[in-house]
Amino acid sequence: MKKTGGKVKLVRKSLWKTDQELFGIVRKELYTAVVGDVMDKLGLLHQFLPPQIQPLQSNMLLAGRAMTVLEEDISVNQPDKRGQEVKMQFGLMLQALDDLSPGEVYICTGASPSYALWGELMSTRAKMLGAAGAVVNGYSRDYNGIIKLDFPTFSYGNYAQDQAPRGKVVDFRVAIKMGDVLINPGDIVIGDMDGVCIVPVGAVKEVFNLAIEKARGEKIVQIKIQEGMSAKQAFETYGIM
Repeated sequence: MKKTGGKVKLVRKSLWKTDQELFGIVRKELYTAVVGDVMDKLGLLHQFLPPQIQPLQSNMLLAGRAMTVLEEDISVNQPDKRGQEVKMQFGLMLQALDDLSPGEVYICTGASPSYALWGELMSTRAKMLGAAGAVVNGYSRDYNGIIKLDFPTFSYGNYAQDQAPRGKVVDFRVAIKMGDVLINPGDIVIGDMDGVCIVPVGAVKEVFNLAIEKARGEKIVQIKIQEGMSAKQAFETYGIM
């Protein structure tokens, strides 16, 4: 640390070389609140997904690269764009699932919240491929199975109605939008009990360098407050609160 103008300035340096190293730091030291605060200061003001998207279990942590998936609703008798009958199909969902790479997050939107977009068998396949987790803008099902797999899953909650006759994946690895958040393939997805935020791929280095500094600085400030320092003095000294 360096002291400038009465305030302690934490020296910025990259502490990771690979995604695996970065995600290890994220899981050990960071959380969505500190990452979101940093993005606010950088002018990235719309990076949290809708608040109803929550982990299935409170201790689930998620850090990985976005593998974006676009879903749409169908009905059994609705013809698709080629004029064929839609009958019990998932569209490109199986291809999207099989395309997951280690450290990626299956992140899906586009459907109405009337059926489950994620389940146990999908979690089993994703875990076998080394995926980091799943985030869906809707419901998931097979709660007990997913918990047994210990696969980080974020959704609106549990609802067993199947997607097979009601929705299909129409594209993947394309730009998607959840609420006010634009998500591109390769963006970083961070999730915990406070929600899910998206770090744009072009801002990864700056955001995480600053977030690590802030998180470590907050620990120092907490110790000083516990030692009796006032909140005002702590902020004036460290610039963190």
